[in-house]
Amino acid sequence: MSFKKTDKGGAQTKLHVVKGDRVKVIAGKDKGLVGEVIAVFPERHKVTVAGVNIVKRHLKDSSAQPQGRSTTKGGIVSSEAPIHSSNVQLVVKNAAGDEVVTRVGYDRVAVTKRRSDGSEYPSTRSVRIARVTGEEI
Repeated sequence: MSFKKTDKGGAQTKLHVVKGDRVKVIAGKDKGLVGEVIAVFPERHKVTVAGVNIVKRHLKDSSAQPQGRSTTKGGIVSSEAPIHSSNVQLVVKNAAGDEVVTRVGYDRVAVTKRRSDGSEYPSTRSVRIARVTGEEI
């Protein structure tokens, strides 16, 4: 795993999945489930996937302020907990329209950028590539 060091802190990482990606769980109690990434925590190498790793928390009734009228109802609440990013793999559609899992690659593509004065200049930007299809994600 490669790390990008920041100048004044811990390691800053970049994950192979981003919020909104469709992923398949490849390890753990929910192996085989497919869901959408709803949150990414790159500093902890974790992602939260919709419908995966459901945990139950017991919450008690509470109020925002002692004399306040707004209270939160207690009880047993189910929600998704984060899982390690190495336990998920990106899902893309191939040419036949089937969903297949893939590794993620990166490629540089040429783009034209515009300066504030209106002049244009050639540059490149990094794009994610699905290794199994070779297409941009």
